[in-house]
Amino acid sequence: MNKNWHTLIGPSVLIFIWLFVSWSNIIDNFLLPGPIETTLSLFDLIWSKEVATDFWMTSLRTIISFTITSLVGIPLGLALGSSEKLYQSFEFIIDFLRSMPATAVFPLFILIFGVTDASKIAVAVFASILIVIFNTAYGIMNASKLRILIAKIMGTNKLQMFRSVLFWESLPQTFVGLRVALNYCLILIVVAEMFIGTNVGLGRRIIDFQITYNIEAMYATILITGLLGYLLNMVFATLQNRLIHWNK
Repeated sequence: MNKNWHTLIGPSVLIFIWLFVSWSNIIDNFLLPGPIETTLSLFDLIWSKEVATDFWMTSLRTIISFTITSLVGIPLGLALGSSEKLYQSFEFIIDFLRSMPATAVFPLFILIFGVTDASKIAVAVFASILIVIFNTAYGIMNASKLRILIAKIMGTNKLQMFRSVLFWESLPQTFVGLRVALNYCLILIVVAEMFIGTNVGLGRRIIDFQITYNIEAMYATILITGLLGYLLNMVFATLQNRLIHWNK
């Protein structure tokens, strides 16, 4: 019970600060509506068919981006982590691309794919796939030396070593990378919807409300986007706990 109460402290403090700033008029109420007004706008938007479509499209783009990232990133990470020489050969490229802001490649993907969903998904995959590759490879390279030694003593070959020891040892770190990548996918999809152009999507809806000075609806849509991110993280955390329950 106490644990449940503790989880409410953070949100309560945030709402209190929001109320204080709103009522004291430190920031103009037009620019920062109070939580009550924003909540009312939030309920209006939740029942809106347009915002429901935006929510679905942003979710779909995020899931597609994350799926591509996982299917490509995990095998590449496993391959690089299994061979130190191979990893060293590509280490500079990985670090260089990982240091490049994803927004810098917006124009490139627009030229290649046009103003389509493919360009938005490509940006999200570009930003997130390197995280998965790095974390998966790191998980392989930092596998338990004791378990590897025991497997060698038992006479396992390289394939058996990979299937029985290295793959399972890499999973906890791989899931760390996947969880971060999921957040990156959502962030980049929303940013791409704002600036690459689309008719539907939460990012586009936020910009539309900002341009028309519908500030309450803008904040409400931001909260909806945050709710989407929270739901995706909760689903992923549940899946992670079931698949790698031994690492709790």
